[in-house]
Amino acid sequence: MASAQILVTHGMADEKFGLSVDDIVYSYHGNPEHSLIETKLNGSMSDKASSVDKLQIIKWVRAGAPKEQWDDQIKTVFMKNCVSCHSVILGLPDFTQYEEVLSVSQPSGGASATTLTRSSHIHIFAISFIFLFNGLIFSLSVGVRTWVKISIICLPFWFLIIDVFSWWLTKITPEFAWLTIISGVGYSICSAITWFVSMYQMWVLPRKGHLYQVNTWLD
Repeated sequence: MASAQILVTHGMADEKFGLSVDDIVYSYHGNPEHSLIETKLNGSMSDKASSVDKLQIIKWVRAGAPKEQWDDQIKTVFMKNCVSCHSVILGLPDFTQYEEVLSVSQPSGGASATTLTRSSHIHIFAISFIFLFNGLIFSLSVGVRTWVKISIICLPFWFLIIDVFSWWLTKITPEFAWLTIISGVGYSICSAITWFVSMYQMWVLPRKGHLYQVNTWLD
């Protein structure tokens, strides 16, 4: 589900399906050729408006988001498709106001410091607990050497730290986007190992008559 969420959130930032380095760069560093609103309409918000309405908004944005067109027709398009969220949800720009729509119609500068701070806090705090519980259960597995356990339990935390720092570094220099990919793959592999090994030993081995009462931290 986390992979699906990343694919939906960032996977269309370059207007192509699938997660790429460009998606990460555009999401965190920005894309001077496109505004944030255009990137979102072609990406994570692509299902929130019809193709006709999206094209109308994008044409208006590329024309410089003139105020007279906003008053005459574009405001109605936003009222129809956007304001159910972008007027009531705290933290989202209020799309009933021209000035706030204009702010996201400028060339994209990537994620703001506020957004990065909020995302960093959520990821470090919440995902660490997932790794903690996964690692605690995996620590009770049998037939795995202690040094292997310690490595697989600790590595996801290091990859998580690298992942979060890579967002801020990518905001400054786009080349660091590769760190985001490497760290994401790293803690995904470690988490998969802990999950599959734990589930196999809890659900499959007992059905085969394999029961253990040993100190699992001793080789």
